Amino acid sequence: MQKGIAFTLDKTDKQIIHALQNDSRITMKDLGAKINKSSTATFERIKQLEKSGVIEKYSITVNHKKMGLTLSSFVMVRLKEHFNEYIKLFESEITKFKEVSECYHMTGDFDYLLKITVEDMDAYHGFIKDKLAKLNNIGNVQSCFVMNTLKKG
Repeated sequence: MQKGIAFTLDKTDKQIIHALQNDSRITMKDLGAKINKSSTATFERIKQLEKSGVIEKYSITVNHKKMGLTLSSFVMVRLKEHFNEYIKLFESEITKFKEVSECYHMTGDFDYLLKITVEDMDAYHGFIKDKLAKLNNIGNVQSCFVMNTLKKG
């Protein structure tokens, strides 16, 4: 099965996905035991999920506070102009900023929702002033700061 082609998930596939979302480092033996399949059968299922594009990649979850990144915010950005070349340029530039951990192209009053994680308010101010505001075609920016995270991922 190739990426982009419809793939029907059965109960076992969904169990595998759920288990991997909770712990992507689980051993094939332990995962197989959870879903009542052999390690080999489990491995083959995972490879099929990867090949079909259902599983895109594996990643880690970082404790930002332990890295000294104590301020998280969601920043809504509205562009002045919506010509294709302006959109492509904004998207190309915004993905280069290390402070931006997530970027979504949205519908509604704002065009983009960014998740920003930085050391403190001074670093946030620097990001807005020295990076975001210097991008062409920024029309409006509105920020909301995270007080507490209840669920991630």
